[in-house]
Order: sequence, then structure tokens, then C-alpha cells
Amino acid sequence: MARILIVDDSPSQLMSIRRIVEKLGHEALTAEDGAAGAEAAKREIPDLVLMDVVMPNLNGFQATRAITREPTTKHIPVILVTTKDQDTDRVWGMRQGAKAYITKPFNETELANLISQYLGSPGAA
Repeated sequence: MARILIVDDSPSQLMSIRRIVEKLGHEALTAEDGAAGAEAAKREIPDLVLMDVVMPNLNGFQATRAITREPTTKHIPVILVTTKDQDTDRVWGMRQGAKAYITKPFNETELANLISQYLGSPGAA
């Protein structure tokens, strides 16, 4: 069982993603904005982070950059899960250190496959 940090400011999205994560047999940790997400990643050292982009305090791009540049958390894969669907957003997200990018509304199978893919390669940089 992996520990997956879900960072999203929408309670309904948090619940939806949490349900998928738990259905896959993993433990779900949550944070409600980018700053709390970056702190939780440092404190909890999850196996994977699912990160929204449009959030208060730190946005998901900033929080992803913080996680992927921090020595204690840079090994943790971050998957951006967002409504931002422009190519420029995708490119910028990957430049911040994200391993994958999926847009909302997402297909549950697609998200589950991404989770499995990145949990299958721990420490991949």
C-alpha cells in the first residue's frame, strides 16, 4: 500500500480523488492548498502527489516546483490533475518537475493507470 498525497482546494474533488486512491488500496493524505501540500510532502514523505493547479496561497505549479526542488522530496513523483488544458500549461507544469499531467474531468481508469505507472517506478527522476 502506497501513501498518496492529494492536494486540491475543492472538497468535492478531494473526495472524488480520495475515493479512487482508496479503491486502489492506497492510503490517501490530503491538503487543501499548494502551501499546505508542499508542507505535507515534506512532513509525510508520500510515495506520490496528485496536485491541482488553480489553488490559493501557492498554486499547483509553485507547489510542484517546491516539492521537486526540495532535497528531501525531489524523488516523489508529482502528477498534476487540473482543469487547465492548454499546451502551454502542460509544458509549464512539466518544467516545474511534474511527471505527468491529466485534465479534469478525468477518466477514473486513466488516473488509476497513471498512479500505478508512477508507483511502479520509485525514485525515478
